[in-house]
Amino acid sequence: MQFGRTFEEFTVGDVYRHWPGKTVTEYDDHLFCLLTMNHHPLHLDSNYAESTTDFGRNVAVGNYIYSLLLGMSVPDVSGKAIANLEIESLKHVAPTFHGDTVYGETTVLDKVPSKSKSDRGIVSVETKGYKQDGTLVCTFRRKVMVPTAAYIAERGGEQPGRPEPRDATRGRPHDKEQ
Repeated sequence: MQFGRTFEEFTVGDVYRHWPGKTVTEYDDHLFCLLTMNHHPLHLDSNYAESTTDFGRNVAVGNYIYSLLLGMSVPDVSGKAIANLEIESLKHVAPTFHGDTVYGETTVLDKVPSKSKSDRGIVSVETKGYKQDGTLVCTFRRKVMVPTAAYIAERGGEQPGRPEPRDATRGRPHDKEQ
């Protein structure tokens, strides 16, 4: 299974539909709020959300939805990244509620070779997140520095640093004849 792409593998205009989606649970949302110290009652207090807001229920915190979409895009976009360089824009278009399922897709907008190092390039992408009914909920653009195939080859191939499994009883790699 491919994890990320080299610079050569990106084509402007390509769209990657990330799979699987993720259902937003109350637990996930509350844990994210607590970890990030976002204690706004719109996210944490059902009584408040039901009785005093336009939404009539808790809204999932927007940065959780953004983080889900960013994570969903890693296997297709930045799994081989040298660096995430910039988030150019982030828009929360519609609310996401507990029980909604979020799906993402990313479009390649641009790619340029690095001006200073020939073994990498900069890829610009836009990721969009949709709920199960097709409603657009979040969109963001980012730039990622990705390696070329030469960079990957020089550093040990697709899974650099991965240890060889060993046969514990003999202390040798288990996939070699014994």
